[in-house]
Amino acid sequence: MKHFAFCLALLTVLAPSAFALEPMPTCGPDKLTTLDEPAVKEERDPFELVNSEAIDGWLKLGIPAAVVMNQFALRPVKGDYEFWGAYVAYVQSWHYSHLGLTIDMISEQIGGEQAVLSVSLAGPNSTFTTARGIKVGSTWAEVEAAYGEEREYGTAGGEHIFVAGSIYGGLIFTFEDDRVTEIFLGAGAE
Repeated sequence: MKHFAFCLALLTVLAPSAFALEPMPTCGPDKLTTLDEPAVKEERDPFELVNSEAIDGWLKLGIPAAVVMNQFALRPVKGDYEFWGAYVAYVQSWHYSHLGLTIDMISEQIGGEQAVLSVSLAGPNSTFTTARGIKVGSTWAEVEAAYGEEREYGTAGGEHIFVAGSIYGGLIFTFEDDRVTEIFLGAGAE
C-alpha cells in the first residue's frame, strides 16, 4: 500500500511536466491564438458614429431646441408630447414637412428644455445630407461606400435596410428600388 501511495504521489508531481502540451489553440478574430495569448480585437464603439454624425454639418443628437429653431425661418408643426417609458421622458415630434424633415425632441417634463433625440429625412423635398454626403435618393452602392465599415449586419429588413453604427444608435437607411427613401439618425430600438 505504501508503494501504491508513493507511485500515486510521484505521478501527481511528475505528470504535468511529463505530459506538458503546448497551449491549446483557440480561434481569434483574424488568427489562431493560444490560451496564454488572448485574442486582442479592437472593438469599435457602435455609438461612435451616432455621437459624431451631423446632418448638414450642424444637426446632431443632443443639441438644444433653440439651436434648431435658429436654423429655420419657418416654425415646425409640433406634435403632442408623448411619455416614452424607455427614456422616462417626454418626446415631441417637430415636423418640417416642406423640408422632408422630422425631429423628435426629448425633455424631462412637458414644456421643459428640449434636445434632439432623433432625426428623420424623407420625401422629395429633403435635401439634407449626412456627414458623408448621403441624402434621400442616394444609391445602395453610395451608402455602402460611405458607411460600409460601420455597417451592422443581422438586422431585419434585408436589402431594404442598411444600419450604420447600431440599431440602438446609428444611421438607418431605408431603400426602395436601390435608392434611399428615408434616413433616420438615432436609436431605432431601445
